[in-house]
Amino acid sequence: MNKSELIAVTAENTGLTKKDAERVLNAALDAVTAAMANHEKVQLSGFGTFEIKEREARIGRNPRTKETIDIPATCVPTFKPSKALRDLVDPGKE
Repeated sequence: MNKSELIAVTAENTGLTKKDAERVLNAALDAVTAAMANHEKVQLSGFGTFEIKEREARIGRNPRTKETIDIPATCVPTFKPSKALRDLVDPGKE
């Protein structure tokens, strides 16, 4: 499902126009993005948690030349699904 399909489903399920559903979706995504940009955790009950994790600097190796390279520290966005979502996706696993 892409963003356009999500907007269409949201509009159909809520009775909103597609334009209004798009505004609602964009506002929600903007709020999540802004919170994550400030390194805040975003928890959506029954869905999951979005957060920023910091990766420490480390030394890597170029597999072609075997030369060592410095990999700088970085921050990456992560998502951890809730138990309810995990159970919904894989109901046979308990």
